[in-house]
Amino acid sequence: MPSYAVGHKIPDSDSIVGAIALAYLKNQIGEETIAARQGELNPETQFILEKFDLASPELKTSYAGDEVYLVDFSDLAQGPDDIAEATVLGIIDHHKLGDITTDTPLECWIRPVGCSNTIIKMMYDFHGVEIPKKIAAAMMCAILSDTVIFKSPTCTTADIRCVEVLAEIAGIEDYKALGMEMFKVKSAVEGAAIRDLVMRDYKDFNMNGQKIGVGQLEVVDLSVFDKIKDDLKADLSSLKQEGERHSVLLLLTDIMKEGSELLIASDDEALILGAFDAQAGEANPWLEGVLSRKKQVIPPLQAAFA
Repeated sequence: MPSYAVGHKIPDSDSIVGAIALAYLKNQIGEETIAARQGELNPETQFILEKFDLASPELKTSYAGDEVYLVDFSDLAQGPDDIAEATVLGIIDHHKLGDITTDTPLECWIRPVGCSNTIIKMMYDFHGVEIPKKIAAAMMCAILSDTVIFKSPTCTTADIRCVEVLAEIAGIEDYKALGMEMFKVKSAVEGAAIRDLVMRDYKDFNMNGQKIGVGQLEVVDLSVFDKIKDDLKADLSSLKQEGERHSVLLLLTDIMKEGSELLIASDDEALILGAFDAQAGEANPWLEGVLSRKKQVIPPLQAAFA
């Protein structure tokens, strides 16, 4: 029976490409593995898969009785609802260690780098497996996406070196131009449903017993949100009520100005503002230099809820 490689509940490019790359590696070393996903592809990921002619992972939301590798997450809230009934064979991740536990030993590749695909590249090197050209190109794109073309504070020299090597394998000379092309796809929000935008890159977290949702939209110019910002904020309030969440936040990230505007729906807005040293009553505060949810948003929130 094959195992599955699957990313988090609302998949991004790292989790989708990571599942594809990990499944290929595992099959090459004799472990039958299928790439899977828990949700629909976002526009950027569709762009990557179409550009390099890669098939989308299998849509699969139930894993009871299956063996799985978790890619790009280790938080229960981001996994399949029946993850407790699956056997977790391994975790490949670059976030904080979450609350998933196992009954048996497992393979863990967890590194403080900018992207899970950087870690998977290390796994290919460890096993001495060559990366196919198409998969190398997609892995390169995933790293560029997660590191915001090396601007994110999560970016490491390992991420940069992996992009350079993967670009060489893929035969791509100007990888930064390709990265900007990807972010222009991300910036195309016109005509998209408000809820789809809020959930495009969204994760729930358990913070001291409180359910906190944090989404992020990365664009090259925040003016694309001028006409819909009020609608986005209203939908945060609806999402908060629907899921019995304490707070729902949405980061509107400008990769050119290198900062984020923060939209908030919360039972205690002062607590959220205080986590980021913003003034009480300040609407949609600008967080200078904040590009990374995992490194610059989740840690201060967890400290505030501790």
